[in-house]
Amino acid sequence: MSKIIPTKSLVEFYKKGLFPMADNASSEIINLYQPKERLIIPIENFHVPKKLFKLFKNNTYTFKINNNFENVISKCQLARRKDGGTWINKIILDTYINLYYQKKAHSIECYNQNKLVGGLYGVHIGGCFFGESMFSDLTNTSKFCLLYLIAILKKNLFSILDSQFYNEHLIQFGAFEISNADYLAKLQINLNYDRCFTFIENFQEVLSLLQPSSHRS
Repeated sequence: MSKIIPTKSLVEFYKKGLFPMADNASSEIINLYQPKERLIIPIENFHVPKKLFKLFKNNTYTFKINNNFENVISKCQLARRKDGGTWINKIILDTYINLYYQKKAHSIECYNQNKLVGGLYGVHIGGCFFGESMFSDLTNTSKFCLLYLIAILKKNLFSILDSQFYNEHLIQFGAFEISNADYLAKLQINLNYDRCFTFIENFQEVLSLLQPSSHRS
């Protein structure tokens, strides 16, 4: 029988500002983390680099949510990292797949002729979305999924998009760090909101939700 973190316990961890990670893929130990500084991606004031927005606007991919969560997290586990490792072991894998079936985790997926080529997944509690991991099999496909995610969160009135640790690649989108104390204060307020994670079928609506955001070259 697979070992997992029980859903109730995992949700309580997130509500306290904690999140689990393993040291590597083969580890059988899960550690809980709470960074002193938390990286937040703004939803209302999200920055879309002009070049990326143009590529996104003209892309020929198909986007879906929650269509193949297990494949997304598996590809995230195998994604190449600078340090060559991954924090997604079998316990993490099975835990978040279980969380998905409890409708508390979601995936954004990018398809090229029915082939999954990019994606991301995260946890949804109240008005908060906790981004966990992403992957790209083709250039920019994970970034396109992030843009789609922002549109979904914006339309559905989410308040927090937590990216956990500092990531230089996310700074271009306006991501910024706040202290853990400020994060916990914001978290407690926004956990109580009732928000739905619903797909936006109309791609033009996605573009319009992103368009008012400030652009960077």
